Amino acid sequence: MGEVIARLAMSLDGYIAGRESGREHPLGIGGERLHSWVFGLRSFRRMQGMEGGTEGPDDTLIAEWTKRPGAVVMGHGMFITGEIPWGDEPPFHAPVFVVTHQPRASVVKEGGTTYHFVTEGPLRALELAREAAAGKDVSLAGGADLVQQFIRAGWLDELLLHVVPVLACGGRRLFDNVGDAHIEWDKTQVLDSPGVTHIRLRRIPSGS
Repeated sequence: MGEVIARLAMSLDGYIAGRESGREHPLGIGGERLHSWVFGLRSFRRMQGMEGGTEGPDDTLIAEWTKRPGAVVMGHGMFITGEIPWGDEPPFHAPVFVVTHQPRASVVKEGGTTYHFVTEGPLRALELAREAAAGKDVSLAGGADLVQQFIRAGWLDELLLHVVPVLACGGRRLFDNVGDAHIEWDKTQVLDSPGVTHIRLRRIPSGS
């Protein structure tokens, strides 16, 4: 069985989206700054159906990570904010299970992405994603609330943080509402680049 993984860009003060994130501002006001380091990478551009781009350690890291998932789980809020910008050929290229309270028929997009809407909660979405992934990893795309639920439940195995040297001073924080229990992570990789520091973490099971 594959693992549950998440990859998120984060400010120094812990925000993964700016203020007023939504359809008008998918990454929140100023949130684009958290992702500017990735836009020119060859691997990122390939995911978007574009050619060219820069290579190097950052690109290698992203290219390896994007090969791992066989399915994706995301929250309804992230789907709502991203559906239009992602367009007819979203960057996932895999089945995506959207946790929502609103029943809806599956939506098939180009490039291998199909959105499935799951109304039975995040655990059921994870179960369906594991089946669809067929032994590969399941990527937890976000948003912050869903990632927090997975952390609280102990379902997130590995977390790759892209820490950007900026203070967002508002928006959606990643590590709010993760419960009262002590949570410990094993730092397995640190890659420092001029515009971002990548920190790879594996959750240490409680009692280990």
